[in-house]
Amino acid sequence: MILWLASYPKSGNTFLRSFLSTYFFSEDGIFSFDLLDNIEQYPQPAFFTNLGININDKHLVAKSHIEAQKAINQRAKNFKFLKTHSGFLKMDGYSFTDLNNTLGVIYIVRDPRDVAISFAHHNDETIKETSKKINGNYILDGDTENKIPVYMGSWSLNYNSWKEFKKAGRYFLIKYEDLILNKEESFKKTLNFIKKITNTKFEIQDEKIKKIIKQIEFRSLKKLEEKVGFKEARKDKKGNKINFFRVGRSEQWPNSLDLDIRKSIETVCKNEMKELGYL
Repeated sequence: MILWLASYPKSGNTFLRSFLSTYFFSEDGIFSFDLLDNIEQYPQPAFFTNLGININDKHLVAKSHIEAQKAINQRAKNFKFLKTHSGFLKMDGYSFTDLNNTLGVIYIVRDPRDVAISFAHHNDETIKETSKKINGNYILDGDTENKIPVYMGSWSLNYNSWKEFKKAGRYFLIKYEDLILNKEESFKKTLNFIKKITNTKFEIQDEKIKKIIKQIEFRSLKKLEEKVGFKEARKDKKGNKINFFRVGRSEQWPNSLDLDIRKSIETVCKNEMKELGYL
């Protein structure tokens, strides 16, 4: 069964994935970027082309998400981590996933004012352009050939959509800010949720957690990217690589966000930001 690591982009998903991939897929607790391959991103073309689905037929892809996930679950021995930036939404009338294929969701959320800054850098665009995506109904790569569209929606819609799994007791929320400030506690809570939702008896090892944390501190990840590169980094409009790991801290927005942009985000995302303690 699939256990989703879901989030809006630039909210800490890769950081959590770095920890979990090292914890579950390395015996010695030594991190490397290659370990991230154990937690694949969904959707991606292979999940559909393996079933003979034409990925350039966007309606057919939307119709085939459940079929693709059934195939993933048939191959999984126990549970399968998948990373996604998709909202739990309907696409062309078809659901992104369902309770029969989803074991649970770990949702990572970040202050949308900081998301605007980080996501703009990642996309090599202005913060104003990115703020429109955060406030609007954004589909990633929806018009690009040989790309699977990711229906992210707005920041608020993405966050609210996955809360549907709370009703089934299959939902765990973690804030980016807690991942940064309280790493050990946050990772232990995450592991306990995984242990409970998967009904497995793996041991939660304090020393292994501490060892991994030292390796995936932001500065360490940044240095590792500079040394060996990181395949998930993007390129700017001139073809130059954009560093994936940029700053890695919370509350950048007071000194970096234009007042009008800040107010627009706070207005559109007001209810959710209050719920999460960002306002």
